[in-house]
Amino acid sequence: MRYFFDGRMEKTDDGYFMPIPFNVWEVCKKRDVIQAEILMDNKMIQCELIPESKGFYRLHLTEEAAANFDMNATHKILLHIGASLIKMDQNSPYSLENPIRSIDSVEVIIQPEDGLCGQACVAMLAGVTIAEVVTVMDCREWQATMGMVISALNYYGIDHHDVIIYTEGKPAVLPKCCIMMEKMGRYCHYLVHFDGKFYDSNLGVLEEYDMTKLLGYLEVNV
Repeated sequence: MRYFFDGRMEKTDDGYFMPIPFNVWEVCKKRDVIQAEILMDNKMIQCELIPESKGFYRLHLTEEAAANFDMNATHKILLHIGASLIKMDQNSPYSLENPIRSIDSVEVIIQPEDGLCGQACVAMLAGVTIAEVVTVMDCREWQATMGMVISALNYYGIDHHDVIIYTEGKPAVLPKCCIMMEKMGRYCHYLVHFDGKFYDSNLGVLEEYDMTKLLGYLEVNV
C-alpha cells in the first residue's frame, strides 16, 4: 500500500529522519524496523521506518540519500510499504469484475456500539450488515485498522485507489466517494463521504464536515 503526505527532513545525532504523520500499526499492522521505499522529488529511495512508540515511526534516510534534498523545504512524499495488507479475499465470491454492487448511493448505518466505525463504513459501501462485515474482517470493537478496511473492500470487489492521502487538517477537495479518517484520541474514527454528504456511523448523515479534523482519506472508485 502507498501513503501520500507532506514532510520535512530533520538531522539528528543518529542521522536523517522524517516524522510519519500516521500510526503505522493502525494502517498496516507491521511492527519493528520496516523496510520501505519513498518517492520524493521524483527520486525513488530505499529507506527504513524506525519505531518510536505506540505505532508511530520515523522515516530514516542515509546521509547519501539525504544529501539530494533541501533540509529547509517541505517535500511531497509517496511512501510504499510492501505486503502491508491482510489477505481476506482468497475465498471471496466477488472481484473487481464482479463486485457486490455498483455504488450509486449510500445508506447510513449506525453502529450498535462504539468501536465499529470501520466495519460500518465497509457495510455502507457494500450494502450489507455490520454483522456480516465483522465476520469477514474477523475483528471486533476497536480492532479495525485502515489496512483491514481496505482488505475488506477487496473482499467485496469494491474498487479503490492504492494511495491513502494524508491531509492532516489542511484544506482538501474530497473525491465523490471516499473513506475518511479522523483522529479520535488514540484511535481513528472512520466515516464515508459520498456525493457531497458525510455518512457517520455515530451521527448519521451530515451536510457539512469540519475539514480541520480530517487526518486523511482513501478514494473509492464509483
